[in-house]
Formats: sequence, structure tokens, C-alpha cells
Amino acid sequence: MKRSSLHSPCIRDTRATRAIHAALLIGLAALTAGCAMGPSYTRPAAAVPASWSATSLEPAHQAASTVQPDPPTGNWWAAFDDATLTQLIERSRASNLDLRTAVLRITEARAQRDISAAAAWPSLSANASFTRQRLSESTPTGSLFTKFDTLQIPGAPAIGVANPYNQWQLGLTAVWEPDLFGRIRRSIEAADADLQATAEDRAALLVSLDSDVARTYIDLRGAQLRTAITQANLATERELLELTQRRQAAGVTTDLDVQNAAAQVSSTQAQLPLLAAQISTDINQLSRLMGREPDALRAELAATGAVPPVPPRITIGLPADLTRRRPDIRASEQRLHAATARIGIAMADLFPRLTLSATGGFQSQNASDLLDWASRFGSIGPGFEMPLFDRGRWVSVRLQNARAQEAALDYQKTVLGALHDVENALALYRADQDRRDELTQAVAHGRDALELARQRYESGVTNFIGVLDAQRTVQQNELALAESVTAVSADLVALYKALGGSPDTRSGAG
Repeated sequence: MKRSSLHSPCIRDTRATRAIHAALLIGLAALTAGCAMGPSYTRPAAAVPASWSATSLEPAHQAASTVQPDPPTGNWWAAFDDATLTQLIERSRASNLDLRTAVLRITEARAQRDISAAAAWPSLSANASFTRQRLSESTPTGSLFTKFDTLQIPGAPAIGVANPYNQWQLGLTAVWEPDLFGRIRRSIEAADADLQATAEDRAALLVSLDSDVARTYIDLRGAQLRTAITQANLATERELLELTQRRQAAGVTTDLDVQNAAAQVSSTQAQLPLLAAQISTDINQLSRLMGREPDALRAELAATGAVPPVPPRITIGLPADLTRRRPDIRASEQRLHAATARIGIAMADLFPRLTLSATGGFQSQNASDLLDWASRFGSIGPGFEMPLFDRGRWVSVRLQNARAQEAALDYQKTVLGALHDVENALALYRADQDRRDELTQAVAHGRDALELARQRYESGVTNFIGVLDAQRTVQQNELALAESVTAVSADLVALYKALGGSPDTRSGAG
């Protein structure tokens, strides 16, 4: 009896297909377990001293704000104990335009990372097309089509080859490149580092924004303090002017004293417009940092407020903490990581690439036959590309090596700059505290001298020049003290900025 062949071909095809699939999966697993080219990234060791300079940590006076190398905690601006400052910083964080732009840059970097990761997956695309084509009969192919169209074979139907002809097609194409030498893995690694560097850039911008708001607010309060001092001095000088006018009317003094007193009043009055302009500039700057229109904050900031005082004790941590606290150092480290990974990308481009592709679908001359089983077509198989001579790829390896070395130097430069920033800020903070203490004593002595000069002038013991000199000295010292008080608070802001802001000012890529 003749063996039935109804099912046996299908059984053989199924077994063969399974065997091919199993072999393909095993081969792909082996391929994807290959090594990644290029150097593996190791975190650089930062050259930092064990402690800060002792001269910067020890103030000259016990009343000065002391600096301790303990680990800092909390938001640094809370040390000023100023509710308005805290509110301004929180509002600027929510509405600053540069900060919102930085968030969008993180979104862009995350999308770029996803694009790099997508290369590790197969791609699948569908296509559909219709073409109507006519071949020239003056070409070999067109001439052959014409001969077949008129060819007659005895006992066989006529062969008809249409020219022009239609072609309908529906198909699917799948392509996958196994990551044999880690090119895609290194690309993902570089993209991850770029994403983290972008997040650290946002953190650095946040530190800068906080310090800009605090510094501008302190400068505003300093300008208001100098305005109040100038107005108080102006009131005193007007009293002296009235005193000289009364003494002139009584014939006790001359018109020279009156003119000198009037000149002093006008000189002090001339300082007020510049101070008002400074106040307006600071208010506008704060409005800008919050993404608001000019003068938007005048109603809430126009009233005079005290300069935020520095706390009696601050903590700054150790130099080794800088590499973890300063976002610009962390960003520089991530850029070094990305540059190192790109060496591997360039090296992997020197090696072969294997591409697995499959194409299938339906193709027919007539639309009515397009989905017939006989209209099917397909192809599957690997593609292999081996670069034999491409000098540009070798140069690319050298280029990425040079960029990685440059990134390493930039990291060292960033760490060194951070150390200098902190030491300079500490030195300035101490010096301005010393200056403030001396000016405090100078103002007290000057006020005593002014009172004595007035008493001697009223009793006729001395002339008015002594009173004017004493008044100018008091005014200069009071304004210098106000500037020094403002400078000390601004120095502390600069110190916290140099330290990298608050310990929790870290920006993960999410």
C-alpha cells in the first residue's frame, strides 16, 4: 500500500523549524554574552587635603561666627533664620525659568538614553507598495520581456509577459544586530553617564539659584540699612544746620559755619538717589530670578528689613566631602565616565558586525491575487560586515582617547577649583568678621567724639570744623559698618555655594 504523505511533510517541516529556532536562540545567547571593548570606568581618586586651613577656621575674636568641620545638615539658608529669605528661595525654585529649562534638558537626555537602549532590541517594520512599471525595449531586459511575450511553444499555451506591468506588495521586515563587541552596551553606558551629568548640571544650577536669591536679598537689606543710616545722619546734620543758623542769628558764629553745615546736608542728601536705585535693582533681580516681571515684588519687599545675621556657629564638613556635595564635581565625573565609554564604542567599530534579518509578505501582479498563498515571498539570513580598511575608525579611537584624557584633566581642575573656592570663601568670611568687629568699635568711639564736639561747639570752646569732622567720621564708619555686616552675610552665602549648597542638593536622573 502506498504510504500517505498527507501529514509527514508538515511533521518534518515542524521539527526542522524547531531545531533551527533552538540553534538560533543558543547562538544568539552566546553572541550577546561577548565582552565589551574599551576600558572599564573606574572612579578617579580626588587629591584633597585632610582638613581645611587652620587660619581660616579660627576667628580672631570670640564673638565671631565660628566654623566647625562637622558634617552640615539641613538647608543652609535656614541658618539665617529669615522667613522672607526662605520663602523667596522656595518660590524661585518653583518658578525660575532657567531651572525649568534644565528640567527639559534632563528629559532630552533621558530620551537620548532610551534611543541608545533601543538599538539592543530588534526592529520590526511593515511596508505596502504599488508600482506600475514599463521596461524599455531597447534594453536587454526589456527586449527579453518582449520576446517572451511573442514566444510560441508547440503544444503549450502562449507565454505572456506584460510590459508595462503592475506589482502589489505587503510585507514585514525584522532586523536585529547582536551586540558582539559591546558597542551598544557602551553606547547605553555613555548615555546613562550623560543623563546623570545633565541631572547634576541642574543641581549645580539649583545651588547657583539659591545663592543668587540669598545674595540679592542680603544686598537689598544692606541697601535699605544704608538708606536708614543715611536718613538718620541727614536728620542729625539738619539739626546742626539749624544750630549754626541760630548761632549766626545770635552773632555767635559766622556765615562760614552755616555754609559748611548746608554743604554737608546736601552731600548726604545726594547719596539717597543711588541707594534708591540699588534697592530697585535688587527687587527687579529677585523678580527676574522668580520669572516675574520687573518691580513685581516691590509691595512685599519695599519695607525696610534687617540684614539676615550669620549664626554663631556653622559646619562645613571636610575637604573629602566636596566630591560628594558639589554637583559640578559630580557632573565632571559623569562626563569622564561618558568619555571613557565612548572609547569602547570607537574600538567596537573596528570589529565585525553581524546583522540578522528576515523579510516576508505577499507580492502579486494583480490586487485580487495579493493575499493568495501562492503570492507569498520571504527571506531570512545573517549579514556580516567586516571593516578591512577605514582609517577614520582608527582615528576615532585616538580622538575618544584624547577626549577622555581631557575629561580627566577637567575633573582634576574642577576639584582643585572647588578647594580654592572654599578656602578663599573661608578667608574672606573671617576677614570680614574681623573688620565688622573693628568697625563696631569705631562707630561707638565716633559717636562719643561727635557728642563731645557738639558740646564744645555749643559752649564756644571750639569751632564748627571739629563738629563737621566728627560727623563725617561717624557717617563714614556707620556706612562702612552696614556694608561690612552685609558683606559677612554675603560671605556666608558664598561659602555655602562653594561647599555645594545643602547636603540634600543632589539631583538624580530618575
